[in-house]
Amino acid sequence: METIKLELDEKKHGAFNLYVDDKKLGEMTVSIKPDLLTVYHTGVEPEAEGKGYAKKLLEEMVSYVRANNLKVLPLCPYVHAQFKRHPDEYEDIWKK
Repeated sequence: METIKLELDEKKHGAFNLYVDDKKLGEMTVSIKPDLLTVYHTGVEPEAEGKGYAKKLLEEMVSYVRANNLKVLPLCPYVHAQFKRHPDEYEDIWKK
């Protein structure tokens, strides 16, 4: 069973980290300002690829953003591609 935790430093830089049995297998690197979450990178360990973990990280980030009334600046190629592929789904949070 996977767990996703948002882990930030004092400057609000960090990541949504995905753990399976206490082993970190994926991360979405972010920074958070009062009204904006910037996504820099999404990565999954090679042995965990193909299990939908990047999508789970994306869903967790989107839930967090909506719950905290933020916009997303998707500098990460994966997140940007998902936003472009499904604009109706992310229109409310996408800072273009």
